[in-house]
Amino acid sequence: MARAFLFVLDSFGIGGGPDADAFGDLGADTLGHIAEFCAAGAADRDGLRSGPLRLPNMSALGLLHAARAATGRFPAGMDVPARVFGLHGAASEVSRGKDTPSGHWEIAGTPVMFDWGYFPTDGDAFAPDLVAAVCTRGQVPGILGNCHASGTEIIARHGEDHIRSGRPICYTSSDSVFQVAAHEVHFGLDRLLAFCETVRALLDERPGGRIGRVIARPFVGETPETFERTGNRRDYSVPPPEPTLLDRLTEAGRTVYAVGKIGDIFAHQGIGRLVKANGNMALFDATLRVMDEAADGDLVFTNFVDFDMVYGHRRDVAGYAAALEAFDRRLPEVDRKLKPGDIVLLTADHGCDPTWRGTDHTRERVPIMSFGPGIRSRLLETRESFADIGETIARHLGVAPGPYGRSFL
Repeated sequence: MARAFLFVLDSFGIGGGPDADAFGDLGADTLGHIAEFCAAGAADRDGLRSGPLRLPNMSALGLLHAARAATGRFPAGMDVPARVFGLHGAASEVSRGKDTPSGHWEIAGTPVMFDWGYFPTDGDAFAPDLVAAVCTRGQVPGILGNCHASGTEIIARHGEDHIRSGRPICYTSSDSVFQVAAHEVHFGLDRLLAFCETVRALLDERPGGRIGRVIARPFVGETPETFERTGNRRDYSVPPPEPTLLDRLTEAGRTVYAVGKIGDIFAHQGIGRLVKANGNMALFDATLRVMDEAADGDLVFTNFVDFDMVYGHRRDVAGYAAALEAFDRRLPEVDRKLKPGDIVLLTADHGCDPTWRGTDHTRERVPIMSFGPGIRSRLLETRESFADIGETIARHLGVAPGPYGRSFL
């Protein structure tokens, strides 16, 4: 037993989802399509990058071989290493959604086997009685939006009216979410968070399907050209339906370091220490700092959100490619901090193919790349559930197994 480090590259799917057709995502492939665009020169932009997608460190850990296991082919234009280090393979999702909580909870050993509640994507998203209750209990004169929308677009569309009227911007997506955008200064950050807590309570009181998250989306700026979302996002999630790996570790006296939005995703259950940072590189820096603090038996769990929030949903292929390359360049810093017995696992929670239609997540397999002192290189058979990742960490850290998944150690 030593320490475990679990890093989720949010939305970094590798295609080949066996049930993708049921989600309207047959053929979606986040890594594969980014690689194709880069190989063709179509993803080069503004000096961000040029030429084929270059991920030498993750490729050496088996990323390309995991992609071939998922789809039957290597990603276009990428250099396939002569030798691969560490465990590597692909995993399929069994949870019924392709959303952040479902993916993360399944990674942590607790698949979502119920159906989430969703809001309509055509016409009004929120029923009149819900809007009335939100306005009354939330003490606002009304809401703006009330539709399916992209966050940046709806802020540009309604931001000035929001500042004038004091009405929050409320919208949804294909995920099980109620999102609220409001100005940090004119509306107030504390007021926005309190409003979202009210919405969360109202949704929990209503009969019907569970709504996974209420998301606070604060922004600043005065015009559509200057509006910008800040790093003070907050997710109000329903708690996982059963104890997760995080709960088991906490009960065993271990510390779970939740870096980024991990705490929010798990409704702060099983969390020992919360570490916030804004942006992938700041999250990487924070992760390196807590690696120095983590003791024997602890877990450091980080979500790198920019891949999804900044690039995937906005269908920014060039930005996604550049962000992957920036992350890849820093992986040796993690390796240098490892101690005998440590294990690192890199994976994702779903896909968000930036070449795909719409702006929503895509149903895909995800990569598994695991390395550390003493980890032997081999290709894993394709795992039938993300839960195998959590069970592998449980076994490595010496805590009781859960009811789902099986360790690949």
